Amino acid sequence: MAASGRGLCKAVAASPFPAWRRDNTEARGGLKPEYDAVVIGAGHNGLVAAAYLQRLGVNTAVFERRHVIGGAAVTEEIIPGFKFSRASYLLSLLRPQIYTDLELKEGPQPSPGPGPRQHRKSPPQSVQSCGEPARLEHLQCGATPAKHGLRLHLRNPYSFTPMLEEGAGSKVPRCLLLGTDMAENQKQIAQFSQKDAQVFPKYEEFMHRLALAIDPLLDAAPVDMAAFQHGSLLQRMRSLSTLKPLLKAGRILGAQLPRYYEVLTAPITKVLDQWFESEPLKATLATDAVIGAMTSPHTPGSGYVLLHHVMGGLEGMQGAWGYVQGGMGALSDAIASSATTHGASIFTEKTVAKVQVNSEGCVQGVVLEDGTEVRSKMVLSNTSPQITFLKLTPQEWLPEEFLERISQLDTRSPVTKINVAVDRLPSFLAAPNAPRGQPLPHHQCSIHLNCEDTLLLHQAFEDAMDGLPSHRPVIELCIPSSLDPTLAPPGCHVVSLFTQYMPYTLAGGKAWDEQERDAYADRVFDCIEVYAPGFKDSVVGRDILTPPDLERIFGLPGGNIFHCAMSLDQLYFARPVPLHSGYRCPLQGLYLCGSGAHPGGGVMGAAGRNAAHVAFRDLKSM
Repeated sequence: MAASGRGLCKAVAASPFPAWRRDNTEARGGLKPEYDAVVIGAGHNGLVAAAYLQRLGVNTAVFERRHVIGGAAVTEEIIPGFKFSRASYLLSLLRPQIYTDLELKEGPQPSPGPGPRQHRKSPPQSVQSCGEPARLEHLQCGATPAKHGLRLHLRNPYSFTPMLEEGAGSKVPRCLLLGTDMAENQKQIAQFSQKDAQVFPKYEEFMHRLALAIDPLLDAAPVDMAAFQHGSLLQRMRSLSTLKPLLKAGRILGAQLPRYYEVLTAPITKVLDQWFESEPLKATLATDAVIGAMTSPHTPGSGYVLLHHVMGGLEGMQGAWGYVQGGMGALSDAIASSATTHGASIFTEKTVAKVQVNSEGCVQGVVLEDGTEVRSKMVLSNTSPQITFLKLTPQEWLPEEFLERISQLDTRSPVTKINVAVDRLPSFLAAPNAPRGQPLPHHQCSIHLNCEDTLLLHQAFEDAMDGLPSHRPVIELCIPSSLDPTLAPPGCHVVSLFTQYMPYTLAGGKAWDEQERDAYADRVFDCIEVYAPGFKDSVVGRDILTPPDLERIFGLPGGNIFHCAMSLDQLYFARPVPLHSGYRCPLQGLYLCGSGAHPGGGVMGAAGRNAAHVAFRDLKSM
């Protein structure tokens, strides 16, 4: 829902014709009647699956419903001259081997480093203090043209939480600015608690060890319990290999396993209270435990969501997050380029209407919305489990119990994404802008608003449980154009507002309409105005995406960015449902390769990569 404001700044040049589309057009003469494999949906996981299959010699076609590839990892010029990462907006979780295997960037991709966020003693050209002009430090990775065009901007600092502190008089309010320099982080935290400043390095090391243990579980299918229970002797022997990641994780955690178990199962407030006493630090860390999830910091199991958001990394720096040059769609274009270079075919505006099944109960292809039949030996679905199994697959070929479990998946989402075009950078009371308006270090961060206290997060959650948009929404504000000026006209910027909590259906069964959307966006802007006076006057236009909008546009069930909740009852063995967590489903030849499969959501690519390898092994045995 785009709404334009005052006169637009001069538009920047349009992005070039994507390499994948050029390769796709030049190498192939249109849709063929048969392929070895068909992928439903050109989201990043579907593209990763296609790229791996094609490299393995499996002739693969991808069918995308929208006019643009990428799913939620997309760049769209909604307001003339402003290019938005319309849904997903940050990169960290993409598996390191995908960069290398698909040659997304030139040169070897290092694995995440040995320590938490690979803190260093003194980063050059950086002064981590709130409210003072400082030179930006960021790493532009892949500055020379990469093989498939991917360029990244690593953020340092990466987190900024401004305070309001009414009654401070003329004194500048405090803020919490965190980056890769641990000594500077401790100075920042010491403003609120000397004790917390001393403990913070130990906390980071503790969380890093847990992320290190979880890491091997991400790159393999979960333990095949069905094979253990019902398989042949050979199948049982083969399934033993799926135990290796679990055993490795156990060795890493060692005697500390009970403490780590508590992190995964307890409310994140309980975990953080054991480490820290200052609310600004606890609330800042707790945002990663609730972001994208209809949970409170007091909800048991919220610790895993936090872990899910700190176990990635960029350029060898554990836990680092960054921006993609050209927006998140540039990542999807790079993966697509890798796939089409090796012969894959990608078709946009081709909606799959049905998965075809032969009389023997095996997949034999798909039927498009226009009636075209495309045969294939296997089908990999990047759509959600609900769309895959409840809408696209003939119900008579799936067990009733399986269908019932799929229909009961928790897909609640608290998210409303607002994309904003502005004609200048926001100037925060806690960190006023430089005289010439150039970006300062905090502008590249994830900026946390209404996050000074974990109680604020919980109160926002409770509003949504009552069917109301949060009175003080939790806001993560990002300004990717602070590091990537190609996204906006000169002097202008794109702002991403990831806000929560928001019910899918309003109290009394009321549906979202334009008036309700605008009222909520106005409330969010009012909150930002308190921290950064003048923000509302800088707005050129905005795009408001409530949970129903995210569902309608991107196919996210309930607006859930993970396809279904990342709760403990819907993870690993049980994602999407128990006994069907290994990408296969009860219908032979049909595989789930999207975020609804293990290991879950985020721009990770693991589900696509893992599913491709499982499908390829099955294809070889046909």
